[in-house]
Amino acid sequence: MQQSDEITKALANAVSGDPAATSALVNLLYTELRNVAGGILAEGHAAPTLQPTVLVHEAYLRLVEHSKLKIEDRDHFLRIAARAMRFVVLDHVRARKRDKRGGTRERVPFDSVIDSYNSSEVDLVALDEAINKLQESDEQLARIVELRFFAGFTIEETARILRVSTPTVERGWRFARAYLYKQLSGG
Repeated sequence: MQQSDEITKALANAVSGDPAATSALVNLLYTELRNVAGGILAEGHAAPTLQPTVLVHEAYLRLVEHSKLKIEDRDHFLRIAARAMRFVVLDHVRARKRDKRGGTRERVPFDSVIDSYNSSEVDLVALDEAINKLQESDEQLARIVELRFFAGFTIEETARILRVSTPTVERGWRFARAYLYKQLSGG
C-alpha cells in the first residue's frame, strides 16, 4: 500500500476513534510534515536560521493544539500543514525582526518577492498582511498563495490538494500575484 493510502486509511480510523490508528497517524503525518518542511526550507526560504526539524515540530504542535480538527484525507492534511508552516515561518521571521531591528518593515513589490523568495530579503510580514486581506475577499486565492509560495507545491499539486482544475489554479495564481503586487507596492 502506498504511503498516501496508509495516511488516508489511518486518518479514517483515527477519526472513528481507534487509538492504535491515532498512533500510526502521528508517525505518518510526521513524515508528510517533514517533506513539506524540507520543501519550504530547501534553500533557506525566508528563515535561514529555522531548521526543518524545528519547523516540523512547531507546525505539528500547532496542529495538535487544534484537536477538534477533522482531517479528511492526505490532501486536506497537506493544506492544513502548509497553513501551519506558513504561520510558524511568519512567527519566526517576526521574532527575528523584533529582536534584530525592532520590527521595522519595508514594503517590497510582489514581483521582487517571487524573484527573491530564495533569499532573506522578502518581507513575509507585509506579504502575510496582504494574503490576509486577499483571504477576506477570496479564500481560495489565499490558499493558492499559501500552497504555491509557502509550501512550494506545483500548480498541479495545488490543484489536486484544493480539488480544482489546473487552469483554475493557473488563473488564480496569476490574479493573486497581481493583487499582492498591488498591495505590496502600495498602490
